[in-house]
Amino acid sequence: MASNRVTSHDVARRAGVSRATVSLVLNRSESVTLSKDTRERVLQAAAELGYKPNSAGRMLVSGLTETIGLLVSDPSILLVDQYIPQLLYGIEKANREMGFHVLVEGLEANGKPGAYDNLVESRRIDGLIVVNPRAGDKPLASLIEKGFPLVLVGSVRHPDEVSVTFTTRRVIGEAVDHVVGLGHRRIGAITFSPRDFVSTNARLTALSDRLQSHGLSLDEDAVGDGNFSPESGYLAARALLARRPDLTAIFAGNDTIAIGALNAAHELGRRVPDDLSVVGFDDLPFARWLTPPLTTIRTDGVRQGMIAAEMLFSRLKDKPLETARVRMEAELVIRGSTGKAG
Repeated sequence: MASNRVTSHDVARRAGVSRATVSLVLNRSESVTLSKDTRERVLQAAAELGYKPNSAGRMLVSGLTETIGLLVSDPSILLVDQYIPQLLYGIEKANREMGFHVLVEGLEANGKPGAYDNLVESRRIDGLIVVNPRAGDKPLASLIEKGFPLVLVGSVRHPDEVSVTFTTRRVIGEAVDHVVGLGHRRIGAITFSPRDFVSTNARLTALSDRLQSHGLSLDEDAVGDGNFSPESGYLAARALLARRPDLTAIFAGNDTIAIGALNAAHELGRRVPDDLSVVGFDDLPFARWLTPPLTTIRTDGVRQGMIAAEMLFSRLKDKPLETARVRMEAELVIRGSTGKAG
């Protein structure tokens, strides 16, 4: 019985090129310079015929699995944090354009040494993107030092890391200036995660330093600890406002935590923003639709994910990076959840 399977010969004939050219284009080889028109004709012919290159054969030629790993430092984040889907969309979009796949894994909190082995040493992936890395993660530091193709979404402040982060100190300062300018002097905060995450501590430090520039302080009893979820933000806000009922403004570690804080304030009879101002972080799609609309710091998770993936592809192709540490800009978005101190 004759086979109806489309072959590279069929693609070559449709595109009017040799089978070798088809192989070069579909394997994304850069050993030979081909015109943009030639590449587009081959790709169009393959799409029209529904040609699916043999993945095992491609791996033998390129030495790549055409799969990257996306490792989330705490898998519970996937259930509750709304920033991760933004990142994943950007990473997947860049991978789709390159013809790669994404394998998502979670790293249990306080994982034992060798926790990365399943992904890295088994050669299931060509490179790795790590989201929200923890400070003091020795296996991660070891991977960085070995030169494994790895990009951090966040930072562990390793001298050899390749990372994509946001410049938050300036914009957090602007948010503090805004709130202080509204007359607030008793200000608290709720973290978005435990304090072994570099970004969590960096945001608290930036907040504390800017308050000090206004002659104010961020007292330890004015800080609540969240754990990624809206529920943790709710519980932390209730505990914080019971401990410090004098607070008139709260900086939430992210918008997800802010949702919980807003609900806690409502249950406690604290009107936002008349009695309590709330500031978030990320400007997730729902932020403008909350009641009241959330004042927050806007970041671009989709773009961050795309940049991380593009940096990883450059490493896989041994291309030099313009910079090993990309610092993206964030901006303050003022909405209805902040108002004058009562």
